[in-house]
Amino acid sequence: MAQEASNGNQVSSKPPPTPSPLRNAKFFQANMRILVTGGAGFIGSHLVDRLMENEKNEVIVVDNYFTGSKDNLRKWIGHPRFELIRHDVTETLLVEVDQIYHLACPASPIFYKYNPVKTIKTNVIGTLNMLGLAKRVGARILLTSTSEVYGDPLEHPQKESYWGNVNPIGVRSCYDEGKRVAETLMFDYHRQHGIEIRIARIFNTYGPRMNIDDGRVVSNFIAQAIRGEPLTVQAPGTQTRSFCYVSDMVDGLIRLMEGDDTGPINLGNPGEFTMLELAETVKELINPEVEIKMVENTPDDPRQRKPDITKAKELLGWEPKVKLRDGLPLMEDDFRQRLVVPKKI
Repeated sequence: MAQEASNGNQVSSKPPPTPSPLRNAKFFQANMRILVTGGAGFIGSHLVDRLMENEKNEVIVVDNYFTGSKDNLRKWIGHPRFELIRHDVTETLLVEVDQIYHLACPASPIFYKYNPVKTIKTNVIGTLNMLGLAKRVGARILLTSTSEVYGDPLEHPQKESYWGNVNPIGVRSCYDEGKRVAETLMFDYHRQHGIEIRIARIFNTYGPRMNIDDGRVVSNFIAQAIRGEPLTVQAPGTQTRSFCYVSDMVDGLIRLMEGDDTGPINLGNPGEFTMLELAETVKELINPEVEIKMVENTPDDPRQRKPDITKAKELLGWEPKVKLRDGLPLMEDDFRQRLVVPKKI
């Protein structure tokens, strides 16, 4: 039974809660009202951009700006189909919506290690609050989980059926275990209350609007290269990651929300790079003059990370399109603008 649950194959015994009567009105076609928690963040703001392109969508963003920024949403502020609420998801929220994209949570080590208790409260209490809202209004809810639920994996690449190898008391546990509990809550609400759920396990994502110096490797390397500083590779440099460009990730999230499968489904780019290979690529594309410097590693840093995206291909018809060498220059332009460091001609 546990295996079935982890693969998302269990079907709820209860029908989903009934949404707004306007959904079935004969003479009035209501817009789709969509809530995005953490919508002022990196992935969230790109998701909002895509959702707002559809004139039938009304988008409500809630964010407490711990890692997000109003600046990421400035082009939508004042738009009649857009609403921005300063709110912390660990507190109850009462709004009428049809879909909930639940992204709220600090996602980089610098932020979640800064306040680990707040991080786990966001993952657990925040997810409970959003599930309670989904139950009350009959909304479908999508949770952005993470590849960190696999911990330091003993299986490579990682399939959704893999249960993970996670340290429950480590410095990253507030995030890793927090997301694992969030997934548990999603399935418990699905089985017990019939809530329509979707779970995406997001692997490393990069692109414009990432926080500069947020401790994540791509943003670190690009910021260092632009400033002319050494690229600091954590020893031994043979750790691998897979990098998905943000437009591909947003496409995957929307397909999952609109599809029929609960998940969990891995979303990421199966192209695998060592940290040294990434550093060499950034150096070549952005600043060939910088040096690469080896530094001490952080505790519980996974040695390998690569998604098996077979389920995403089969069930969503999704796979990433943007190659790393094409995505990095797009991110460089955004970082140069924010750091006010023009490109040398």
